[in-house]
Amino acid sequence: MVIEKLNLCNYRNYETLDLNVDSKTNILYGDNAQGKTNILEAIYICSTTKSHRGGKDKEVIKFGCDDAHIKIYINKKNKEYRIDIHLKKNKSKGIAINGIPIKKASELFGIFNVVFFSPEDLNIIKNGPSERRRFIDLELCQLDKLYVYNLLNYNKILNQRNKLLKDLYFKPDLEETLDVWDLQLAKYGSEVIKRRSEFVKKINEIINPIHKKITDNKENIIVKYDKNCDELELYNQLVLTREKDKKYKTTNVGPHRDDLSFYYDDMNVRIYGSQGQQRTAALSLKLAEIEIVKSIIHDTPVLLLDDVLSELDSKRQNELLNSLENVQTIITCTGLDEFIENRFKINKIFKVKEGKVFEKNYLTERSY
Repeated sequence: MVIEKLNLCNYRNYETLDLNVDSKTNILYGDNAQGKTNILEAIYICSTTKSHRGGKDKEVIKFGCDDAHIKIYINKKNKEYRIDIHLKKNKSKGIAINGIPIKKASELFGIFNVVFFSPEDLNIIKNGPSERRRFIDLELCQLDKLYVYNLLNYNKILNQRNKLLKDLYFKPDLEETLDVWDLQLAKYGSEVIKRRSEFVKKINEIINPIHKKITDNKENIIVKYDKNCDELELYNQLVLTREKDKKYKTTNVGPHRDDLSFYYDDMNVRIYGSQGQQRTAALSLKLAEIEIVKSIIHDTPVLLLDDVLSELDSKRQNELLNSLENVQTIITCTGLDEFIENRFKINKIFKVKEGKVFEKNYLTERSY
C-alpha cells in the first residue's frame, strides 16, 4: 500500500499543495511551525476521518476560508483508490471514494491503513488510561469494521444512559427504562471487550521479540489487558452498580474504563520504570503495531513519523530506521543530520517553508 499523490486546498497554512511522494522513504524537513505536521495530519485524516490532534473540522480550514479539501491517491495491491475529503466550517465533512460519496465515515475504515508515530506516543505508558484505550480503538477501527459498529453503538448507548441517570433526579419514573439500556449496553460492550482481548493477545505474540532485540535480550515485556469487567459479567455488573451509578450520575462499569498495563517480567513499567524504559516500551509497541497491521491486512501500512527521531537515542533510532524496510514512510524533522549519521537511504527530500514545499534533489530544486 502506497500513497502516490496528495492534494490540499485551503488546509491549515496551505493554500494549495500537489505533492508526489516516493513509494519508499520521504523526508519533510524545515524549521518548526512551517507546516510539516499538517501534511501528516491530512494523510491521517484520509485514513481515520479524524485528526490525530483531536479538535473540530473547522480548525483545519485555512484562516479566512469557508472550507478545505484533501485528496489522496493510493495504490493498494495494484488497485487505484482516490479519497476525497471536503471539510466544512458549519457542516459535517463530505467523503468520497473514487468519486462515489459515502454516507458514514466508518465506510472509509480499512481502505487506507497508516501507523502514526509522534513524540506524544512515547508517553503512552505514563499518560492516563484514556490514551491507551484510544490507541486500541484507533488501531482496531482501521482493521475491523465490526469493532467500529460495536464501539459506535456502545458509546451512543453509554451517552444516552448517562443522560438518563442525570434526568432521574427530575423524572424518577424513567428508572424502569434502565434495564432496556443495560441490556443494549451489555450486548455491544461485551463484543468490544472480546475484540480488545484478542487484539492484546496478538500484541503479545509480536512485541516481545521486538523488545528483546532493542534491549539486547535484557528484558521481557508483557502487555496486560486490564478489563474493568469481564464480557460475560457486564450486564450483571451494570445491575449491581445501579445505585452507585444513580448517586454519581454516570456509568461506573464497562469497557470505557478499561486500561492496558506494561510489565518487564513482574515490574509495572508505568509505576516503577524509568523514563528510558517507558520510552523503549512505547517504541516496541509502535513497531509491533506495524507488524500487526501487516499480518491482518496482508499488506504494508504507510508509516508517518512526526519528528520522533529527535526524541530517541542513537540505538533506538537505528532500531526504528531498520524497521522501515519495504514500508512507505514519510518522516518530518528539523534537519537531516540523523539520517546522514546513520547512512540511511532517503528516496525523496522535501523542504517545507511557510506552507510551501520544495523537492530537494541535491542538484535541483522543484517547487510544489
